[in-house]
Amino acid sequence: MIGRREFTTLLGGAAAWPLAARAQQGQRVRRIGVLMGLVASDPEAQSRVAALEHGLRELGWVKGRNLWIEYRWAGGGENELRNHAAELLAMPPDLILANSTPVTAALREQSQVVPIVFTQVTDPVGQGLVPNLAHPGGNLTGFTSFEFSIGTKWLQALKQTAPHVTRVALVFNPHSAPFADLFLRPVEAAAPSFSVTPIAAAVRSADDLDRVFDALAREANGGLIVLSDLGMTNHRDALIALAAHHRVPAVYPFRYFAASGGLMSYGTDVVEVFRRAAAYVDHILRGTSPGDLPVQAPTKYDLVVNLKTAKALGLAVPPSLLALADEVIE
Repeated sequence: MIGRREFTTLLGGAAAWPLAARAQQGQRVRRIGVLMGLVASDPEAQSRVAALEHGLRELGWVKGRNLWIEYRWAGGGENELRNHAAELLAMPPDLILANSTPVTAALREQSQVVPIVFTQVTDPVGQGLVPNLAHPGGNLTGFTSFEFSIGTKWLQALKQTAPHVTRVALVFNPHSAPFADLFLRPVEAAAPSFSVTPIAAAVRSADDLDRVFDALAREANGGLIVLSDLGMTNHRDALIALAAHHRVPAVYPFRYFAASGGLMSYGTDVVEVFRRAAAYVDHILRGTSPGDLPVQAPTKYDLVVNLKTAKALGLAVPPSLLALADEVIE
């Protein structure tokens, strides 16, 4: 796995860019920054940037020939994120790809000029990043993660698999998921029809996670919905381990949760979104204004069921749900 130091060595710094450009015998080398909200050692992070680079190669952008990429990994706190944003903007790049709402917001605060393509931003209009999706204007465009009504689908899948559940905690980090209420409202509206009581469970630290699961375990029939949230992604191993330890059925927003041992997931293919983002990078590098490219909403959601985890929890996944699954992990 390539770490941050190896990436910096491999890809070079700002000082190396003019030398790289001269080495191309007059061919202009375009410079892009990528600011990730994950640590470099995370396999999921590596899959995403590999998809981005693959998509760029298909469009004629090859590292070392006509493209230079500088990565920053912001899996830590808010100050680290702001510092990385400032470093990338100071280089300066032709474009920055931003992964997640906090990353995009940090970049937007520091520049209204450098083109930014975002991925996994849940509510770009509500967060004040773009005025509307069809005509974003300004220097930002990109790809959203979910429609807020998906919360009812998560609840439905959870109840189909674990019909005994009567209390459902919706877990999120309020810093990295300022949009959480927009997911909570549809769940709260649908909860009576599923005979469940929803609980908003804000998690700011590992200790908060322990408290959420302790509270669920104190009473029977607890379940969990994990919101689309960078903080939850960075704590996914702890989430999955605690759910297994306390025998709490849970539904997650992305496949990599289920692949890591979570019960089930229903959400977008994030790696595919990064591949699609390469097309927007290509358009902008060839002269299109980011404000003229509409923000893309999800086109498909994938259901992934982990039967091994279901068996460990003593759950029988109904055939009707398995028939809808895009992937079954056994």
